[in-house]
Amino acid sequence: MANMGTQTTKAVEKKQGELLSAGLIRAFESRQMQAFAVDNANEAIAKVLEIVPKGATFASGGSMTLADIGVQDALVEKGCEQIDDRSVAKSKEEDAKIRRNAFFADYFLMSTNAFSKDGQLVNIDGIGNRVAALAFGPRNVIVVTGINKLADDLDAAVKRARQTAAVRNVIRMNLDKTGCKGIGKCMDCKMSDCICAHIVITRFSRLKGRITVIIVNENLGY
Repeated sequence: MANMGTQTTKAVEKKQGELLSAGLIRAFESRQMQAFAVDNANEAIAKVLEIVPKGATFASGGSMTLADIGVQDALVEKGCEQIDDRSVAKSKEEDAKIRRNAFFADYFLMSTNAFSKDGQLVNIDGIGNRVAALAFGPRNVIVVTGINKLADDLDAAVKRARQTAAVRNVIRMNLDKTGCKGIGKCMDCKMSDCICAHIVITRFSRLKGRITVIIVNENLGY
């Protein structure tokens, strides 16, 4: 018979998650990034709504995580204004102009392709608008990430970004002119649809607290 004084499996898993999250928060804070840990997507939305004030402008980088949890809709319902809605663009030129609006947002929302245990973000882009906004422009950046994007170290984070996130996004967007779409793994190609054009490592924030990372203890996005 099991010792009734021992903790349940779920309790042990929860405690392990709390210890891991505490370490990750310290790692990000050592790099001048603010960090929070939440249990699920609903708590992630609540944290974003707590951070972003009513009436603020926001923009967002392409992210399945943000789309899946519906954080943009929640911000609009609160009374915030999205200034980079590309669905209204009628040409490539107009689309590019709308993308550039993100640089003037009060808050830029995104996820990350991977992050390391020592608090470094790794992101890959084709055009570069998302990583550019992460690095410079918007006054505040909020990164919402599932725990599935955690990697042991920087090398593993880069590998995850290229071999998992990039390949799945190529398949999702049906980008035929890439080396990876037909075989399901990165081929380090230089083809016209390549989305590994820009690989950005965020290892430190010179503007303390500009970047906020919300770590969700669920698998979200790619």
